[in-house]
Amino acid sequence: MAPTREASHSPHTHPHGDATLHLDSGFGGLEGEARGLVERRYGDRGLSIGPERYSCRNQDGDIVCTARDQGRVVGTLSVRFDGPDGLHADLLFREELDDWRAEGLKLCEFGGLAVDKHSHEAKRVLAQIFHLGYLHAHRRAGCHRLIIEVNPRHVGFYRRCLGLAPRTAERHNPRVNAPAVLMSVDLADVREQISRWGGQPELMATARSLYPLAWGQAAEATMLARLANSG
Repeated sequence: MAPTREASHSPHTHPHGDATLHLDSGFGGLEGEARGLVERRYGDRGLSIGPERYSCRNQDGDIVCTARDQGRVVGTLSVRFDGPDGLHADLLFREELDDWRAEGLKLCEFGGLAVDKHSHEAKRVLAQIFHLGYLHAHRRAGCHRLIIEVNPRHVGFYRRCLGLAPRTAERHNPRVNAPAVLMSVDLADVREQISRWGGQPELMATARSLYPLAWGQAAEATMLARLANSG
């Protein structure tokens, strides 16, 4: 990753005692270790990755979040904000996105989401890197609605674990040469789930989602302060 402006680059100590996981984010395209992780995980699923999707050239203004465990990248997520160039999902789902825009909703898109399958706490990595993307998108940029494109096989996972709902039937996505479904969630609902469950991993069975593995209120406030202080 070659950020044009650093947003956060500080170790975060997990509130339950794990100090090895570091999360950071910056502006720019997906490169280096983070890009390699995405390519490996997408390749595991038989998907092709085109350079036009993950180049700095085409992703200026995106925020790329990464998670590192003892210096090794174990998770990555890109946050793209709506603007004159639109979102990647406009290629397949412009009509649906334009309906939300017409309602005055500010959209953002999560993409390039990948977690190292060898990570010893893959679920926590996913929950917290999603939480970090949410902080950028909702708490800092004021976005109202999150959209993602997922393979139909993964719809159930994202609905169950993070509360996203499918909004379309599957369509062919030429960028990865595979079917895709548009999923979305109101970021106010994400905020409610994090407020209710965050920082309480012992409630995983009760919540039946990944939100108990998100940061609790104090840890979230600390991360928000770090993001604000770094610009």
